[in-house]
Amino acid sequence: MSSLAPHVPASEDAVRKMLQFAELQIGEQLYDLGSGDGRIIIMAAKEFGVKATGVELRDDLVQLTRKRIEELGLTQVEVVHGDLMQAEISNADVVTLYLTTSANEKIAPKLKKELRPGSRVVSFCFRIPRWEPSKTMRLGTRTLYLYIIPETENLKV
Repeated sequence: MSSLAPHVPASEDAVRKMLQFAELQIGEQLYDLGSGDGRIIIMAAKEFGVKATGVELRDDLVQLTRKRIEELGLTQVEVVHGDLMQAEISNADVVTLYLTTSANEKIAPKLKKELRPGSRVVSFCFRIPRWEPSKTMRLGTRTLYLYIIPETENLKV
């Protein structure tokens, strides 16, 4: 297993904007692929009332996240130590990504194959190559990309 992206945490403000941009609804299931220190899944549960699962390759970051989840008493949050390419994500309503463009390209077929129509994917800073975002939002010098998995194969994703 090798890492698809370096650990570079997004700011708290950027994380909040990502979650707002995804239009999270209470009770939805969010997956953060490459969850780092868990800031996205923790904020998603605390501030947006969703169930959240992080998938992270680095054991030290998994342990740090588990400690924070326990300290905060968050029962609807978990972090899985493993390869995001092997993660089970078929029940996701929302997937968040802060990877690189090349990592997004590698994971795109998995997202397209496993996510249900209507599921949302929010990527921070990096587009998913050959996918057309439903909408974008500028955050200073960076961009958020929102993708919605289409109902039919005819639509370009």
